[in-house]
Amino acid sequence: MGDRLERMKYTFTVEGETEQWYLLWLMEQINHFEEREFNVTFDVKVQQSPKKYYKGITKKSTPNISHICDVESNETVHIEKFKSILSEMKEAKDQKGIKYDLGYSNYTFELWMVLHKRNCNGPLTDRTQY
Repeated sequence: MGDRLERMKYTFTVEGETEQWYLLWLMEQINHFEEREFNVTFDVKVQQSPKKYYKGITKKSTPNISHICDVESNETVHIEKFKSILSEMKEAKDQKGIKYDLGYSNYTFELWMVLHKRNCNGPLTDRTQY
């Protein structure tokens, strides 16, 4: 494909550098794929709080954002953190008209990774057992 492809821009806020690295890698993979229909640009900011990020932007400059985070466990502190993120995403729409999408992995994602690394023959009921 030629260099004259349409460019699509996506904005992400992520919890940490690992997610940032993954998304930048994904952007490269997409843009090097010969049969792609457009090029992509990923603007990825490490920012755990959607509110801290959306306060500095406008709907015109960034109308859509995807926030990527983890749901660490069903412990109260982690559930409250997740609820706070959801609340901040709603505030972004209500206060600035910015649409946030959510991407998250729950705590079973880490278990899935463990199961691919070792033979697990018994129940694991809490993430501390991983």
